[in-house]
Amino acid sequence: MADEHLLDFYGTECPHCIEMDPLVERLEKEEGVKVKKVEVWHNDKNAQLWKKLDNGKCGGVPFFFNTKTKKSLCGSVSYEDLKKWALGK
Repeated sequence: MADEHLLDFYGTECPHCIEMDPLVERLEKEEGVKVKKVEVWHNDKNAQLWKKLDNGKCGGVPFFFNTKTKKSLCGSVSYEDLKKWALGK
C-alpha cells in the first residue's frame, strides 16, 4: 500500500471536494487502495504539480489523477466512475 499512484487534488474549502471525501474513503476501504490527498489552494508546490498534470483539461478541483494509467477525473463523479479510474478500467 506504499504505492501512491492515485492522486486527489483538492482545495480545503471546496464544496465539491468535501462531497467526494466519503466516496474516496469508501473506495480505499472496499478496494484496499490508497488515494493520496494533495491540497492545491494553499500550497503553491502542489498547485504547480496539479496544473502540470491537469494540463488545462479540468481547470478546477477536485481533480483525480492516476499516475500509472495517466487517466484523470474532473469534478464530482459517481462512485462507479471513481472505482474504474482507481482500478485502471
